[in-house]
Amino acid sequence: MTGNVTLEVDRQAFGTTRLVRADLPLLAEGQVRLRVDDFAVTANNITYAAIGEMLGYWDFFPTGDPAWGRVPAMGWATVVETAQPEVPTGGRYYGWYPMARYVDLTVGATAEGIRDDGAHRQAHAPVYRSYVEAGRDPLYPHTDDEHRGDAEDRHALLRGLFLTGFLADQFFADQSYFGADAVVVLSASSKTAIGFAQRAAERGVGSVIGVTSAANVAFVRSLGFYTDVVTYDEVGSLPVTDAVSVDMSGDAAALAAVHQRLGDHLRYSMIIGKSHHDAAPVAITTGPTPELFFAPTEVSRRLDEWGPDEYQRRTADALAAFVGGSRQWLTVERTAGPEAAEATWRAVYDGAVPPSIGRIVSLHDRP
Repeated sequence: MTGNVTLEVDRQAFGTTRLVRADLPLLAEGQVRLRVDDFAVTANNITYAAIGEMLGYWDFFPTGDPAWGRVPAMGWATVVETAQPEVPTGGRYYGWYPMARYVDLTVGATAEGIRDDGAHRQAHAPVYRSYVEAGRDPLYPHTDDEHRGDAEDRHALLRGLFLTGFLADQFFADQSYFGADAVVVLSASSKTAIGFAQRAAERGVGSVIGVTSAANVAFVRSLGFYTDVVTYDEVGSLPVTDAVSVDMSGDAAALAAVHQRLGDHLRYSMIIGKSHHDAAPVAITTGPTPELFFAPTEVSRRLDEWGPDEYQRRTADALAAFVGGSRQWLTVERTAGPEAAEATWRAVYDGAVPPSIGRIVSLHDRP
C-alpha cells in the first residue's frame, strides 16, 4: 500500500491548492482505513469551501493547520484495513470523503453501513456522517457490470445535488409554492438547479424560469425543464407575477436584481448554493429576507414525516429517473493522479468546465 496524498485548499484563496504526502500510520482501535476510489468535483465543492466556516465543512477532515483545509467530496471508497471488529475489509461505501488517496475514520457499524464517530464529527448532521455500503444501499445504481462504473460516477456527481433539489421542491410543495405562479432559478445550469427544475416541472409549477450566463443559455434550454431562460443581464425582463426564487449562484447582485424586479410579488427567496464564489456582497432591501435552505434539516423532517421506508422509496424512484435521464445531457470525464486532481479543482474553480461535463477524480494513478 502506497503512502497517502491529499489535496488541500487555501482557506482564504480557494483557487490555491497543495498536495500533501504522508506515510500511512497504524490504525487506532475502532478505526478503518478507506481507499478513496473516486469522487466528484463540481461547483458545489467550491460552495463547501465558500460557506465552510458557516456550516462547518472545514471540520469534516481537519488538517491541524488553520490556513489549509480539506474540502469534502462525494464519492466511493473501499475498506482496505480495519481495527473495528464490526467492519470487515472489502466493503465499498458511498459518502463524504477528503480529496485524498486514503482516509482513516473512527467508525461505528450501522444497518446500512458505517458512521463516522470521530469526536470532531459529533456536532455534524447525521447525513454528513453516514457511509452506505453498496450492497445495503437503497439508492445504489443496480445495473450490469458493463455500465456500473458509469452509473456510480453519475451517482457521485448527481446524487447529493439532486436530493437537495428534490427536497427544496418538496419544501415549496408543502407550502403550495406560497401561491406563486412562477419560480425563478438562479445559476440554472448547476446540477442542483437542474434537479430542482425537473421536479418543479413535473409537479406542474406554472413557469420555471432559469437565469444563467449567456454562454449557458442554449444548454439550459435544451434540458426541457425550464419554460423560459434569461441571462443575468435580462433579469429586468422577468414577468412581474407572484413568484418564488431559488438561488444556487450566491451572486447577491443578481439576487438583488430579482428582488428589485419582483418586489412584493416575490413570495419567498431561498438560498441554496454559491456557484459564483467570487461575487461581491450586495444588500438586499426589497422583498422577503432570503432564507438559507439546509438539506440535512429537511432530510430529518422528511424522515419523521414519511418514515424511513417511504423516504427511501420516493428518493430512490426520483433519483433513478434523474440519473438515467442525465445521459442525455451530462458527459462524464475521469482524471487520475494527484496533479490531474489539482488541475481539475482549478478548472472547476475557474468556471472552465461546461455544465454538460461532469468531472470524476481519483488521486490514485491509473495505468
